[in-house]
Amino acid sequence: MTTVTAPGAPAGATPAAQKRARGGGFWRYLLVRFLLIIPTIFILVTLVFFLMRLTGDPITASLGDRLTPEQLAERIHAAGYDRPILVQYLEYLANVFTGNFGSSITDGRPISEILFTYGSATLELVIYSLIVAFIVGIPLGMVAAYFRDRWGDAGLRVFAILSYATPVFFAGLVLKLIFSVWLKVLPVAGRASTRTEIKIQSLDGQTGIYFIDALRTGSAAAVGDVLAHAVLPALTLGLLTAGVFLRLVRTNVIGTLSRDYVDAARSRGVGEYRLVRKHALKPALVPIITVIGLQIALLLGGAVLTETTFEWKGLGFQLTEYLAKRDFVAVQGIVALLAVIVAVTNFIVDIVAAILDPRVRY
Repeated sequence: MTTVTAPGAPAGATPAAQKRARGGGFWRYLLVRFLLIIPTIFILVTLVFFLMRLTGDPITASLGDRLTPEQLAERIHAAGYDRPILVQYLEYLANVFTGNFGSSITDGRPISEILFTYGSATLELVIYSLIVAFIVGIPLGMVAAYFRDRWGDAGLRVFAILSYATPVFFAGLVLKLIFSVWLKVLPVAGRASTRTEIKIQSLDGQTGIYFIDALRTGSAAAVGDVLAHAVLPALTLGLLTAGVFLRLVRTNVIGTLSRDYVDAARSRGVGEYRLVRKHALKPALVPIITVIGLQIALLLGGAVLTETTFEWKGLGFQLTEYLAKRDFVAVQGIVALLAVIVAVTNFIVDIVAAILDPRVRY
């Protein structure tokens, strides 16, 4: 009988030694991926800082047409924007790593408060959108693989391309026109009705995630209202990613169905549907896990237009507001946070992928 040695274990190692080697490989992989977060975040934060500074100092950009030259010079000096750019950069880095992103120029609110208040809304929208992407993309990908190279497969591939290629704002406007204006079955904008928002805002210790806060009110009507407002934004953003998942599942299921062990099961009379569901689905999910990190970046980018289209007051909505006001301190804080979220999400996805597929660790 041939003994298979685990990667990283010496030849002829006992099963216990091989198990320790596999465990060591996982923790080594975990440490390397964690350490890579630091330079990634550092590079992203640095790029954001210097790109924002290309426009000049933030106070002149935001308030230059509303202050006298003397007032402008006083504000610039008080904020320290007349110091060397390297000094400003080092101070900004020190503040960022302690969680201090400064304050908005136009309304004076701490950026950390803005990030918490509106970040929870964006997080909620991204979660809804991922649920839509999974519910739509994975089953349709299996169907496309089952009917591969037939009309059903061709139609679903066209749907995947259209869902990915259609501009988010255009898809949102079409959905609003159909379901809000013509059919009048879903709300046109906002995260909740005024009555529900009053109930939520009366709670102590709000999470900012309306679904959770609505559950805490104990009102089924409030929960239904929040979900009704979330349907169109979640569909708009979720379909963008569903097309990617559909194509990934289809490709990987078809690849798995050509394996020898699947051919052996087919020769024993196992039906095609059972082969797709039992033998091909799980291997097809691993690549989806690995690309979720990239899709989070896509969703966060799409959230800017989705939130603006549906007046969903999250980070994307606020980002467009601050861009219009040229409040680049607030813009810098929001973009830096989004960069950190993408980096951390990729780390989490790498860990999940390593747990599901041990080959990733080596």
